[in-house]
Amino acid sequence: MKGLDLLIRPIRHRTEERVPAHIFLCLLAYYVEWHLRRVWAPLLFEDEELPQERRRRDPVLPARSSESAKAKKLTHQTADGLPVQSFATLLSDLASRARVTYSLKTDESGPTFQQVPPPTPLQAKAYELLNLLPVAGN
Repeated sequence: MKGLDLLIRPIRHRTEERVPAHIFLCLLAYYVEWHLRRVWAPLLFEDEELPQERRRRDPVLPARSSESAKAKKLTHQTADGLPVQSFATLLSDLASRARVTYSLKTDESGPTFQQVPPPTPLQAKAYELLNLLPVAGN
């Protein structure tokens, strides 16, 4: 758990039964973040080959970065040519995608329509790695 904080403290809940619920939600959020970091490793400044390498390497020797991790760090690009992200910047990039509602300025009660802009290449790759299809607008 090096580098990730569960953000459990301080707990300022008024009743005793809310404390276990708070800890459960923190653990659930940690698991979701852990899973997303593993799935999105090709897009992040993370070593994609680390889980396989842990099984083969000597636990006493210092860990070494893989060639793909060194290339990502040097070029700041993924193998697909996309910019490498931190977890926070990838989440903020995904959060920028939103459904847009259009209406006439002259008649606010008039007809409206909604449109979801196409995902950027980075967003499309993140959805692809999660095996999700982008949400289409109605």
